[in-house]
Formats: sequence, C-alpha cells, structure tokens
Amino acid sequence: MPNRLMAPTLRLLACLLASALAASSVGTSSPKSLDSEQTLWNLEHDFWLQAQNNNVPAYLSLWHKDGLGWPLMSDIPVRKDHSADWFTALSSKGLVLERFDIKPAAVQISGDVAVTCYWVAYKWASKDGAGRARTARVIHTWVKNGKDWQILSGMSMLEPENSGK
Repeated sequence: MPNRLMAPTLRLLACLLASALAASSVGTSSPKSLDSEQTLWNLEHDFWLQAQNNNVPAYLSLWHKDGLGWPLMSDIPVRKDHSADWFTALSSKGLVLERFDIKPAAVQISGDVAVTCYWVAYKWASKDGAGRARTARVIHTWVKNGKDWQILSGMSMLEPENSGK
C-alpha cells in the first residue's frame, strides 16, 4: 500500500519542482539573447537610416535573398529587388526622411529566427520643411544568415491618426 501512494506523491513533487523552476526563470534572458536583441534593434535603426540616406545598396544588404515584404505604400507584397521602392519613390519627388524614432514593442528570438515589432514615428519633408509626421507599425522577421541577421519578411501599416502613439 505505501508503494501505491508513493508513485503519485513523487509525480506530484516532480511537477511542483518543475513548475517552480519554470516560474523562477520567467522574465530572465541569457546574455546572448540580450546581445541578439540589441543587435536586432540596431539593425532596425540601420533599416531606417539607410532609407534616410537613400542608400539602396546598404538597405538591400539588410534583406535576405528570398525576402518578401509588404510596405505600407504598396498595394501588393514585394520581393527584395523592389523592397527599396517605397523610399526611392519619395526621394525622387524631392522628399527627405527628415527624422525617425523607433519605439520597440516586442522581440521574439527562437534560434536563428527573430521577430521584431515596433512603432516608428517619422516625417518625410520637402526642402522647405513641409511634410506630415506619421507613425507606422512595423513587423520584421529576421533570419540568421551565417553570423549576420537579415530580413526575411516584413509588413507595415499606418497607425490611426488619433491613436496617440
């Protein structure tokens, strides 16, 4: 009779111990994970910086060869070879990306795949400074390609004007 009670008791103790260990690790990140997160946010900044500088080669280097995205200014998804069209179209009209500010929302890293979600406040302006400040929501899926991260997919949309972001 004691053996019959011992097995369920041991299983219960094992479950309680596993739950306690899992709960104690919630919210902790390894230094490697934190380094990767910072690297990804730096790359997101570079993404916008290359658009601001109208640097198509550097911008395209951030994209994986099989990249697919859906920029907010496009009616259809675009492959890597057209991923810079959104900012080259604006700069060809004499507009410059006057400023941008990234506000991270979330990042998830699973091995060699990562997803970044953020808001970006930006202003495209003419030479006289005329332009409208906007905010967009952006999501990028990054994949590790050797030692570098590259964008595999992305999508953006304008934030509703009355959202306060």
